[in-house]
Amino acid sequence: MPYIVGEDRHQIYLLPNTLDDFVNEENPVRVIDAYIDSLNLEELGFQVYSGIKAGQKPYRREDLLKLYLYCYMNGIRSSRKMETETNRNIELMWLISKLQPDHGTLSAFMKNNKTAIKKLFKEFTLMLKGFGLVDGQIVAIDGTKLKA
Repeated sequence: MPYIVGEDRHQIYLLPNTLDDFVNEENPVRVIDAYIDSLNLEELGFQVYSGIKAGQKPYRREDLLKLYLYCYMNGIRSSRKMETETNRNIELMWLISKLQPDHGTLSAFMKNNKTAIKKLFKEFTLMLKGFGLVDGQIVAIDGTKLKA
């Protein structure tokens, strides 16, 4: 009996694929991208980095917000799991341009901007309700596992 066979992992292509080829036009990750890019983060209360300190350049707040919003929408709450997802999730690679912030950076960003992030999440939910993408009927789901 013949089986369906996938592509050879070592196949070389004449024209390389881009990340954009793997994220279709209807993917919800594009809504997150457009939404965050349309915001004025200073008005929402996000911390502004002066760039005076020595050391590595900071990540853009927009990129970290996109990462947080995507992960929270997909049930990922841990900064360590978020860090892992940046290495293996193609949608996330597309969304934050293959950046790979570590869990310490993600945790510090959340700690420094907790109030603004909560405000942003509320506004995002209201926007989705306004467009009819969510109905708002289920606010929380109990995580209890029961045997059938």
